Amino acid sequence: MPEITLSTETKRLSYAEAVNHALRRALYERPETLLFGEDVAKPGGVFGVTKGLHREFGDRVFDTPISESAILGGAIGAAMFGRRPIAEIMWIDFSLVALDQLVNQAPNVRYVSRGAVTAPITVRTQAGNGPGACAQHSQNLEAFFAHVPGLRVGMPSTAQDTYDMLLSAVWCDDPVIVIENRTLYHGAKSDVRLGGEVEPIGGARVRRGGSDVTVVTWGAVQNLVLEAAEELAAEGIEAEVLDLRWLNPLDLAAVRDAVGRTRRLAVVHEAHTFGGFGAEVVGLVAESGADLLAPPLRIGAAPARIPSAVSLVPGILPTRKKIADGLRRLVRGEKAGDAGALR
Repeated sequence: MPEITLSTETKRLSYAEAVNHALRRALYERPETLLFGEDVAKPGGVFGVTKGLHREFGDRVFDTPISESAILGGAIGAAMFGRRPIAEIMWIDFSLVALDQLVNQAPNVRYVSRGAVTAPITVRTQAGNGPGACAQHSQNLEAFFAHVPGLRVGMPSTAQDTYDMLLSAVWCDDPVIVIENRTLYHGAKSDVRLGGEVEPIGGARVRRGGSDVTVVTWGAVQNLVLEAAEELAAEGIEAEVLDLRWLNPLDLAAVRDAVGRTRRLAVVHEAHTFGGFGAEVVGLVAESGADLLAPPLRIGAAPARIPSAVSLVPGILPTRKKIADGLRRLVRGEKAGDAGALR
């Protein structure tokens, strides 16, 4: 097995390559770690993310039948007996097949055993729309899982974060779901700091400073938010962009600090607006007694299924224009107009 350096170094990596490096480090440093799922071993993953790991680590990286309930049920059982399974669910849509394992079993192991047994599983999955993904391969279900006590939920949007957060998940003694985005896997490369200490789970990141409005976001849609923020900056509107990264645990202190500076709040996510996690953020800010200059704004997907026709998707999902228009109205104190245009 090739030796892995544990010293800190920086490499230019894509999002997918950063995932691969994190998995490789976890398998190397923690012999109790297993990696499995549909096509993750010999094929190297449907998106090529786990390429080479089976060859390097042998039977600790293996393919499974097409049965999400068996994948996660097996992961929970292995974790209860001392393993650290990393299980891939190819699309988050298919995690619903194993909802009992994710909602009724994994989060309850520590509780029902009075702390005698834990289930430190890491679930890697992919969410979000891609060209022609259709209704059953393009959903954003993070609010489902953030709602469940005992589950940790993270959504990395950068190569550095996907490396750091995946390691944080594997090292955590709670069950963790790391939701990646397939549209980010093979994009532009960026500097990723490898090695070093594994971070504890939690903590938001300010991606852009601003004084006029705080935009709380997470996942791949953050790139559209940053583009919209640059557009507004040319008009004299400065938007602060806060990437939550972890939905559970939520860094509420970072949200409150940011909103306290700008006194305006917008939440942008790719998931459906109704019942989305953005409503939780808005509710928590309201309960904190924040002194806002305008009502909070939520921008997300319209309450409709994602169409297979690429030309129809912008009518459902947030776009740069929808985000910029919504923030512009929020800062200028204009009425939002037709809610469907933003949601």
